[in-house]
Amino acid sequence: MRRALRQAALSWLWRAAFFLGAVPVSLLALPAPLHAQDTVVTLDPAQTRIEFTLGATLHTVHGIFRLKSGEIHFNLSTGNASGSVVVDAPSGESGNESRDKKMHQDYLESQKFPEIVFMPFRVKGSLNPGGTSQVEVAGTFRLHGADHDLTLSLTVQSSGGQLQADTRFTVPYVKWGLKNPSTFILRVNDKVDIAVHATGRLAPTALGN
Repeated sequence: MRRALRQAALSWLWRAAFFLGAVPVSLLALPAPLHAQDTVVTLDPAQTRIEFTLGATLHTVHGIFRLKSGEIHFNLSTGNASGSVVVDAPSGESGNESRDKKMHQDYLESQKFPEIVFMPFRVKGSLNPGGTSQVEVAGTFRLHGADHDLTLSLTVQSSGGQLQADTRFTVPYVKWGLKNPSTFILRVNDKVDIAVHATGRLAPTALGN
């Protein structure tokens, strides 16, 4: 009886030792979570939509801009971010040719400042690789040749290396130095609302990049 108990105890100890030794090895074999590594998002201009809304006394103006390029590097464990999201300023249109011509010539000066750029430097939140996440990104917003601080709150959907992100924010363009297009009859808001739906690829970057 004692011998049987002793053999059972030894057998249990061997199994426990094997399990404890195997656990660290199995953990090493698992991929690092997205929050613990450098990750890059490459946006697809063809699948990204940037809309603007400008309120006025007579009617509300709706329009779009096109994305030129977008690549963001980030690490959720450190909070560091870099890269740029570049909007093609001359692509802006509202469906009214004469109004758009005036917008580009007199207000955006799109020929002189052909790019509107967001450059992230800080990221906060968590990223669910197979579902919905909330992420906050702080960065520099370059408009009409001047830089301004801007923080974006994004709702992110990711699955299988594909990512979709939505955000809304307001640009106080008059406060930031652009002219107000108001006239004696037509009064225009001094802020413009922006809505972005972006699509891209999500992938870890190589160590040291």
